[in-house]
Amino acid sequence: MIARTASLPSRHPLLWPIMAVLLVVGWSSGFVGIRFANEEASVVLLLFWRTLLSGVILLPFALAMGPRLNLRAAAFQMAFGVMSVFLYLGGFSLAIGQRVPTGLVALISDLLPLAIAALSQPVLGERLTRREWLGTAIAVTGVVIVSFDSLTIGTAPLWAYGLTVGSMLVFALASVLHKGRKALHLPVHQALCIQTLTGAALFGSCALLTGDSLSPPLTQDFAIGMAWLVLIATFATYSVYYTSLRLFPVAKVSAAIYLSPPVTMIWAWALFGEALTAMMFAGLSVTLLGVWMTSRDGRRLP
Repeated sequence: MIARTASLPSRHPLLWPIMAVLLVVGWSSGFVGIRFANEEASVVLLLFWRTLLSGVILLPFALAMGPRLNLRAAAFQMAFGVMSVFLYLGGFSLAIGQRVPTGLVALISDLLPLAIAALSQPVLGERLTRREWLGTAIAVTGVVIVSFDSLTIGTAPLWAYGLTVGSMLVFALASVLHKGRKALHLPVHQALCIQTLTGAALFGSCALLTGDSLSPPLTQDFAIGMAWLVLIATFATYSVYYTSLRLFPVAKVSAAIYLSPPVTMIWAWALFGEALTAMMFAGLSVTLLGVWMTSRDGRRLP
C-alpha cells in the first residue's frame, strides 16, 4: 500500500484546472473560425484546408523532432485520424448539410463525455463512482438547458440523425482507444501531423468526388477563419486534449467538454453580438456544478 502510493506521480493541484480551462476555451472556439470561414466556402472545403494547413505546418517538426516513426505507430495514428478527424468532423458536417437542425447536432456532439464515460469502464477499467455519475447527469441537464431554445427536430432523413449520433460515438471510442494504447503514443506534434494529413486526404477526395474545386476563397474572412481553426481550434485544443488524456482519467478530461455550449454562446455574444439569455446562464450554472462533481478528485487509492 505504501509502496504503491509512493509510486503515484505527483502533480501540481492547479495543473488540471488550468488545462481544463484551456480545453474548454479551445474546444468552444471552433465555432468562431467556422463562423468566419463558412460564408466563403462549403463545409468540406473548409475542413480540407483546415486539416491540410495543420498537417503541412506540423510536417517539418514531425520529421525533425521526436522519435523515428515506425509503421505500426503511424498506422495507429492514421486510423485515429480517420475516426477523430474525418468521421467525427465530417459526419456532423454532412448531417448539417442534410438539414439536421444545428442546435440538435450541437447537443448530440456535446454529449460526447457521456459516451466516453460509458465506454471507459468496459474498455479501460476506469469505473466511475456514484458521485461522478451524478455529476455527469447534472452536467447533461445543464447542456440541455443551454441548448433548449435552439432545439428542433427538423425534416432531415432518418439516416442523417443516426449519422449524428454515430459520429459522436466514433470520437468517443477513438478517445478511449487512444488512452488505452500507450505503447503506440507519439509526441503530440507527430500524432497530430499524421491525423490531420490523413483527414486532409479524405476530405480532399470527398470534395473532388462531389465535383468541388479545392481552390480556397481568397477573402479576408476565410483567411481569418482558417488561422483561427488551425492555430486555436486544432493546434492548441487537440494538443491540450491529447496531453490531458495521457495525464488524467479519460472521463475526467471529457467532462470539461460539457462546458463548451455555454462558452460557445459567450464567444458568439462577444464577437458577433448574439444575445445571452437567462436560460443560458441557468444552464451554465447547472453544468458547472455537474463538471465540478465529475472532475473533483475523490477516488480512493488502490
